[in-house]
Amino acid sequence: MDDAPALLVIVDGANVVGSVPDGWWRDRRGAAERLRDRLAADGVPGLPGPVEIVLVVEGAARGVGPVPGVRVEAAPGSGDDHVVELVERAGDRTVLVVTADRELRRRVTERGAGVTGPRAVRGRD
Repeated sequence: MDDAPALLVIVDGANVVGSVPDGWWRDRRGAAERLRDRLAADGVPGLPGPVEIVLVVEGAARGVGPVPGVRVEAAPGSGDDHVVELVERAGDRTVLVVTADRELRRRVTERGAGVTGPRAVRGRD
């Protein structure tokens, strides 16, 4: 039996939502909820399970709640800083961060996380 913890996937919600100009700025919370629901339904295509998904939200999306399969973390300040904190707290666990933000990618890879872009979870929209 494999006792290794599930892959931790941390999704930079603001960055992923903002990666497609679909009017998300008119309803930031609704856009974050749609992303959360997509993650709950589809996970991260191509990743073998088990996977634990954490969606980091900030600003107007802070009120988004969790659903089965997706833990939602409201950043008390900067979403990027909270993503970095979650990577640091993961210790030796394998972590994948979903973001296109170059500076955040640099910060989390320095701490041992892997990175992938928003297309990994956005599908074909």
